[in-house]
Amino acid sequence: MTASGGTTGREYWERHAARYDRSMLLLGRPLPRMLELVAESVRGAGEVLEVAAGTGLVTTALARAAGKVVATDYSAAMVERLRERVRSEGLANVECLERDLYALGMPPGTFDAVVCANVLHLLPDLEAGLRAMRAVLRPGGTLLAPTYAHDETAVSRGMSRLMALTGFPGRRRFTKASLASALREAGFQIGRTETIPGIIPIAFVAALAG
Repeated sequence: MTASGGTTGREYWERHAARYDRSMLLLGRPLPRMLELVAESVRGAGEVLEVAAGTGLVTTALARAAGKVVATDYSAAMVERLRERVRSEGLANVECLERDLYALGMPPGTFDAVVCANVLHLLPDLEAGLRAMRAVLRPGGTLLAPTYAHDETAVSRGMSRLMALTGFPGRRRFTKASLASALREAGFQIGRTETIPGIIPIAFVAALAG
């Protein structure tokens, strides 16, 4: 779940890869429901791409629901931990790659679903990121964009500002409505949405590529 584009962001995630999972002790309340929704949405899909996979918290759920998962991240340290998780859990249908979200290097129309969990609020260029993901989706394919909604509640706004003081490389603060609007403006058709409660809620949005 790490961002793409920009040296500062990459350096942040390289430094924090080893303690990323521990940070979820504070912010992880929405994760079980998020994983349930993501797995349900890709169940039976042949090929799924996960961008900004981080340490593989979502990858495991995807691997148990889909035929094949290509899990990518632009941080070498994150990909190393991702590969360790995949090996330790015996996920034979997962391929782990170091890739920048903006330059995936994959043929157009390859995947039934693309999962970008908790990364859209970090992207320096949101429009370009959404174009890159849409390009590798098959017509009618699904973009799953569960995203921390930093602007959803007064508590989440306060926590987001505290995180910014630590150097957290956030670029924007979403609500569920503004996230859905951004995907709609990028040409996606909005499907299922849900707000998952937490200190910072997660806005789950599933959208179809035209």
